[in-house]
Amino acid sequence: MDLNSKELADLVRQVIADVVQDEPALAPQPASAPAAPAAATPVAADPAPVVPAASNEPVGNGIKDKNPSEALQNLVIDLPDPTTDEFRNAMGVENPADKEGLRNLMDSTAARLGVGRAGSRPKTNTLLLFQADHGVAQDAIYGEVEESTKAAFNLFTVKTNVADRAEYLLRPDQGRLLSPESRKIIEEKCIKNPDVQIIVGDGLSVAAIEHNLHDIMPVITQGFERAGYKMGTPFFVQNCRVGIINDINQIIKAKAVVLLIGERPGLGIADAMSAYMGYDPQPGKSDADRDLLCMITTGGGTNPLEAGAYVVDFISKILTHGASGVELRKATDIA
Repeated sequence: MDLNSKELADLVRQVIADVVQDEPALAPQPASAPAAPAAATPVAADPAPVVPAASNEPVGNGIKDKNPSEALQNLVIDLPDPTTDEFRNAMGVENPADKEGLRNLMDSTAARLGVGRAGSRPKTNTLLLFQADHGVAQDAIYGEVEESTKAAFNLFTVKTNVADRAEYLLRPDQGRLLSPESRKIIEEKCIKNPDVQIIVGDGLSVAAIEHNLHDIMPVITQGFERAGYKMGTPFFVQNCRVGIINDINQIIKAKAVVLLIGERPGLGIADAMSAYMGYDPQPGKSDADRDLLCMITTGGGTNPLEAGAYVVDFISKILTHGASGVELRKATDIA
């Protein structure tokens, strides 16, 4: 069962509430209960069961018979947040042979190194952090870009040829094609034959668009305006794959296309954006005909402001040489 971060937190609260309700040993003891007499030698004993007061209410098992918000309002989960820097960077290996060397290794990568083990299992903090990061990744994949984010840049929405998110994940080929209705919308609303067409797509991370678009988009658009390029009508593509630019440019016929799209989330960074750039994308063209700037994020990648300037500079090279990808490499000394 896949759970996002909110659903996982709600499930933990419900399980703890059920345990507290069903286990008399965990329930608070009556204030009037007499103290046990002192013994010369401590002896383990089972706690006496707590007999509930008489009530006309039907007997049930806790949260199922109460309003959840009332049942949980006094519940306290005393586990620390495993996603803070303190816990994320903590060394879990006890008494390492080379503590300084292990710390240097852990600081050199975002991989989960030096987390330690509890016997044959991961430690509790390690497992909780993994589950929290997995929840964030799930939210990034299955979420939807807010309408307010699109409205900030006057982006209308079109869709690819998939029915829903589940089909999108199973059929990448259909995510590279526009739906018939979307082809008509683009035909009606978009400027034809621009120098540059900007497209925004959710891809595999909605968080990438929500967190980075507000920074990178103004840099790109202002850069193109200052360069004197004729820009097309920007829009948003739902359930988008990179190859969609080939299908779109059959309609728009732009000289160059920039696609800002969410990258596949990882367990640590789930909001990374990529900028794919291509000269005259058309059916039959592949990754070899495109250029890419990836890992655009403030969380350990290329800052979106810097990335926007790079995109403007690179599109200038593409338009100057009339090529992108491998062909651009042949025409220039770009490494």
